[in-house]
Amino acid sequence: MNNKAKHTSTTTVESAATAAAMGSGDMPVLATPALVALMENAAMLAASTLLDEGYTTVGASIEVKHLLPSPMGATVQATAVLSEQDGRRLTFEITAVDGDKTIGTATHTRYIVNRERFMSKLTQK
Repeated sequence: MNNKAKHTSTTTVESAATAAAMGSGDMPVLATPALVALMENAAMLAASTLLDEGYTTVGASIEVKHLLPSPMGATVQATAVLSEQDGRRLTFEITAVDGDKTIGTATHTRYIVNRERFMSKLTQK
């Protein structure tokens, strides 16, 4: 295992990612669901460095603390670092920043899955 798996994802807060637009609040600031998506993206891309052909990861749980608001136009970065691997289970510690301010933290669990096998479960329903 490459226990140094790490990735930083970046976004600019636009109107579609605000709490008002996403319905998670009523103000023009980065919505928590948008922050969660950015955090998951960073972990997914960090995990991709560990995978064999035909495999991907799926999110299973995330515990998020959204600590500070980010206004429209702000550049937000989320950095995911692999903290543990137990078989197919990957655990990431994620920190999100807006400039020099930490705006969020998370612990996120992803599982390594075979793409074909995972998708075949959808047709069995």
